[in-house]
Amino acid sequence: MRILIAEDERPLAKVLVKLLEKNNYSADAVHNGVDALAYLDGGNYDAAIFDIMMPKMDGITALKKLRESGSQLPVLLLTAKSEADDMVEGLDSGANYYLTKPFDSKSLLAAIRAITRAQTEVNTKLSVGNITLDRATFELSSQAGSFRLANKEFQLMEIFMANPHRIFSAERLMEKIWGFDTEAEINVVWVYVSYLRKKLAALNANVIIKASRNIGYSLEEANDKKA
Repeated sequence: MRILIAEDERPLAKVLVKLLEKNNYSADAVHNGVDALAYLDGGNYDAAIFDIMMPKMDGITALKKLRESGSQLPVLLLTAKSEADDMVEGLDSGANYYLTKPFDSKSLLAAIRAITRAQTEVNTKLSVGNITLDRATFELSSQAGSFRLANKEFQLMEIFMANPHRIFSAERLMEKIWGFDTEAEINVVWVYVSYLRKKLAALNANVIIKASRNIGYSLEEANDKKA
């Protein structure tokens, strides 16, 4: 799951990115409302965190514009303000949740789970063939055993298992998992696909990650044409 953080306090934004990545989310950070809307326009995010007080465009104005565009993306508002009127304005503008500073990491993670629950509660576990991916524990398993996947491995496998047979280009996977501003090379996708292939083999999986030359990768039954 990929989350955009719009927070003008750069040290806090950096801490939030690290916290989310530690908890198997992917995160990008921007520092004003204008950039937040530009990033969200790419459509590669599952949720957003907006600070209210930001330069160029404040969080509530950015939220209103996001909702006016028709987006139903879950949004959590962060602010140092705690007055009831500010909370009401934020919620009336389309926020899904409201958190006042200072806050602890448990409260933030609980808020993110709350605003994204509708996206994950129905399918906490994804199953394709004889393998299962548990979104709560990050475990990939079969009757042969299980592996707890690392952050990027989990996100990549989640994409494949939520969309079996769909081909994703390496560029699209880079955008979804590593983000627009990553310094990673495109071949990092192949590296992580290789990691997952080894785990699938160890689990005696009857599915494979297939490479379609010059097109991309997809999750297929193992009796299909090999990659």
